Amino acid sequence: MLCFPHPFIIICSSNRSLCTEVGWFGFLCREEMAENVTVNGEFSFPNAGKGTGTGTVRNGLARIQTHTKKENGICHDDSGPPVKAQTIDELHSLQKKRSAPTTPIKGAQGAFATISEEERQKQQLQSISASLASLTRETGPKVVKGDPAKKPETPKVAHDHHFAPNISISDSALKFTHILYNLSPAELYEQAIKYEQGSSITSSGALATLSGAKTGRSPRDKRVVRDETTEDELWWGKGSPNIEMDEQTFLVNRERAVDYLNSLDKVYVNDQFLNWDPQHRIKVRIVSARAYHSLFMHNMCIRPTAEELETFGTPDFTIYNAGRFPCNRYTHYMTSSTSIDLNLDRREMVILGTQYAGEMKKGLFSVMHYLMPKRQILSLHSGCNIGKNGDVALFFGLSGTGKTTLSTDHNRYLIGDDEHCWSENGVSNIEGGCYAKCIDLSKEKEPDIWNAIKFGTVLENVVFDEHTREVDYSDKSVTENTRAAYPIEYIPNAKIPCVGPHPKNVILLACDAFGVLPPVSKLNLAQTMYHFISGYTALVAGTEDGIKEPQATFSACFGAAFIMLHPTKYAAMLAEKMQRHGATGWLVNTGWSGGSYGSGNRIKLAYTRKIIDAIHSGSLLKASYKKSQVFGLEIPTEIEGVPSEILDPINTWADKKAYQGNILKLAGLFKKNFEGFVNYKIGKDNALTEQILAAGPNF
Repeated sequence: MLCFPHPFIIICSSNRSLCTEVGWFGFLCREEMAENVTVNGEFSFPNAGKGTGTGTVRNGLARIQTHTKKENGICHDDSGPPVKAQTIDELHSLQKKRSAPTTPIKGAQGAFATISEEERQKQQLQSISASLASLTRETGPKVVKGDPAKKPETPKVAHDHHFAPNISISDSALKFTHILYNLSPAELYEQAIKYEQGSSITSSGALATLSGAKTGRSPRDKRVVRDETTEDELWWGKGSPNIEMDEQTFLVNRERAVDYLNSLDKVYVNDQFLNWDPQHRIKVRIVSARAYHSLFMHNMCIRPTAEELETFGTPDFTIYNAGRFPCNRYTHYMTSSTSIDLNLDRREMVILGTQYAGEMKKGLFSVMHYLMPKRQILSLHSGCNIGKNGDVALFFGLSGTGKTTLSTDHNRYLIGDDEHCWSENGVSNIEGGCYAKCIDLSKEKEPDIWNAIKFGTVLENVVFDEHTREVDYSDKSVTENTRAAYPIEYIPNAKIPCVGPHPKNVILLACDAFGVLPPVSKLNLAQTMYHFISGYTALVAGTEDGIKEPQATFSACFGAAFIMLHPTKYAAMLAEKMQRHGATGWLVNTGWSGGSYGSGNRIKLAYTRKIIDAIHSGSLLKASYKKSQVFGLEIPTEIEGVPSEILDPINTWADKKAYQGNILKLAGLFKKNFEGFVNYKIGKDNALTEQILAAGPNF
């Protein structure tokens, strides 16, 4: 007999003798209600108060009656229709809809256009299998989509999409490699938490992960194949970040990485893009062993639409991230168990012996520094924003110069925070996300970054409370290099798509701890090239062990670790684009005034912001200027909101002799640093090189 909950005190069964008083919340059987409840829903209690006759039940309570008719002796069933499942597994399968492209296939465009869905899936797996191919076997492993840990939820009528090439018999040929292809953040969360120790969901919803023994990049373990092409094209030798290896060694490491990935039950595959300019974007494929790496690259690269994924085809560049597996130290050119190898001819990158995800991001940036100049596109390590009137500014600066702080402006839209291209179409962000430092992060200082750390964000190597999962951003127990990787649309004022017109201002930031550079100076083209190539800032006492006084540091093009060509080539491209599009160069000092570090004071951020505002508005172009000594910089005499006396640094020094000593010392360091570039000729003659040298300090 069917019963339903009702706020009365009787529980009933088909046997009246079993009816019992139970309290306020009980169950009323419809059969026991059959006589006294009216059709319109109003209750009646006939014979109430007449003892325990036929109209009452035990304890004097009236029997509830209804006029509802029974059908075939069965109470009315008000439940919904039954679910369309015969087993619990089938029920679970109904919970999740299959993902399928919803956009139409456009005719005759791309590798997968005008073909059936099954054929498209087959070609996609063939492409992935080819990426994972051993060079000795020439064909890839058996691959199938899906998580091997998931049991079949429903009987399949059609076969699973898989690709099984004919290959020589080996252990890897006897198994399928499961491909987890372009998983969503939610799916990658599940994978990371279930299979990767050290992965947790924090109180903000971000995924906390650990990168293993390496918590930063390993620049000394990065290698580039030196062959007939790169021999002449790349920058080799003193000062260059490019450490050579031969192709045979690369192939040994590639084979090692591919064999490791093929030995796993599953690998993660991301097909994504670099460069928001659709005319010049690059297709990249990332094959990795960790959900953490897949989610990181999902955030950092540009995420394709369903339609773009349909026509993705063969990638332009492939990363094999086997970071959990070491390289063989006895292999030629190897100096540790870590190796990050680039082969520009094969368009491939191999990672062994490090799980730090930043290697993938910066490795691809190096690739863009090689590929883009071939198209006459300048690749830049810079921040970029755009005003409401369409004026674009580029910000260059090393760590500690304020690049992130100054390029993040609530009155302007953010195009990107780190990597950009400048083409004939304007500027475009290379990436689809941001990779922000988290050490000592606070909501008050960096509200945009703080609010971006939510579901979908990867938090690297942070420390959190084991119970509340609240992150302590001041804790350096794992590393000082804690990071957050999140999609750029998590920033409220991000400009989507991340493109803009040609820049009007190129701002070079320096934190001068010697206290001798002016807060701002206007640069001519030769000076812009000189200071761009120099990439100057200063380390101060306390930032690193053993530093007792300010130390100058130089990084060519403000990103020497990532450039592939000689710095003067990027500088010449920058000058040409600035001249063609009428951009102005500026050198902004965010460091010390009135003395060097320890005796002077750091220039107030409020003054620097006023300077940047004057640059954006164009008012600084109209100011009066005078030329400084030694460096020959054009210094404005007046800026609204900034004390005029600080604009020429000599005015702020009480000890003029000490000022002269410091400016000559810094000038000497600039000259010494530039010695590595003086013998490199730009163009057919040496005229441009001579102009750049003349733009440096003169004493």
